[in-house]
Amino acid sequence: MRRGLAATVLAAAAVVGCDGARGPDVVVEGTPPATPYRGPLDIATKEADASSPQAMRIASGAAGRALECDGEIYWGTGPDGWSDSDGGGSPEDGLRLFFDMFDPEVPRDGYRVERRGADRVLYSYDVRGRTKVAVVVAKDQRDRPGWGPETNASCDPSELPASVTSGQGRHEIWTDARGHRVPVTKITSSAGAGHCGWQSAHFLTVGGRTYVRDPHGVFAEDSVLAGRYDGDATMPADAHDTGYRFRGWRLWLTQDGDTAYVRTSHGVEAWPKERRGFACR
Repeated sequence: MRRGLAATVLAAAAVVGCDGARGPDVVVEGTPPATPYRGPLDIATKEADASSPQAMRIASGAAGRALECDGEIYWGTGPDGWSDSDGGGSPEDGLRLFFDMFDPEVPRDGYRVERRGADRVLYSYDVRGRTKVAVVVAKDQRDRPGWGPETNASCDPSELPASVTSGQGRHEIWTDARGHRVPVTKITSSAGAGHCGWQSAHFLTVGGRTYVRDPHGVFAEDSVLAGRYDGDATMPADAHDTGYRFRGWRLWLTQDGDTAYVRTSHGVEAWPKERRGFACR
């Protein structure tokens, strides 16, 4: 599988394990968003090859329309469906099935019922009274008895609380010069995948380019990088501070963008640009 942005990010473990043990409450009591979704829950969807916000809204039906994002929709789709033996006995079971089937990059607990219909329920994960993740579960679909996931959608991970996105193998959320969280569609980073043997490497994607921190030479014999990692580099005179920060890292770039310069408490590191896509071997 192509080592793209999504492939390098490790999703959190599913709530329901093989032994049937359950984690924190998937559904909690509480006040729904200040302006709850009032439209129909049964909206025709259309799967599109494109990944544009418009295409995702069309593919995610009512779930996409229920979002209250600060920016554009980040993800939205109608799941492929559940088998005739998967359907749950309750709407909450249908929500749990969504996590089990698709291992989505969203929180797995803390959802509230935002809208309830005769054969559909809209669950929302809210941040400061605004819906950031929405899942519609449906009952007794064609050849699929019981409750299961129908559509889902989410805002950019940067709009979720730091307690949700930190330390769980998710996108590393950078901040700008004012300390505001920056959408992962602008900049994000992640540790290399352990199952590929890349755990000592780190990937940074910004401005449509990906840079690689490779202190142990995982890719030393590979032509996929435009250069070599340098852990004791000199900051070029034409480099500028982007204002982007992640923990102790500060990102600097030059006009040509061939190398990312990361200032740390120990000095400056040079991360070479990815020349072409590559995959596990």
